[in-house]
Amino acid sequence: MWPGYHRLVFRLQCWISQVDGQDIFEYALVISLIALLITASNRALANVISTIFSNLATQFSATV
Repeated sequence: MWPGYHRLVFRLQCWISQVDGQDIFEYALVISLIALLITASNRALANVISTIFSNLATQFSATV
C-alpha cells in the first residue's frame, strides 16, 4: 500500500459519516450510475456502428 492510504481512508470515513457528506455521497452514486449507463450505451452503439460498416464493406466488395 502507498504511504498515505490509511490517512486517506480515515478522512473518507469521517467525510462520509458527516450529515453533509451524505449528500455528496449520494451525488457520487448518481454520477457513477450515469457513467455506467453511458459506458453500456457506448458499447451497444459501437456494435451497431461496427455492423453498419461491415454491411457497407460487404456491399462494396459485392459491386466490385
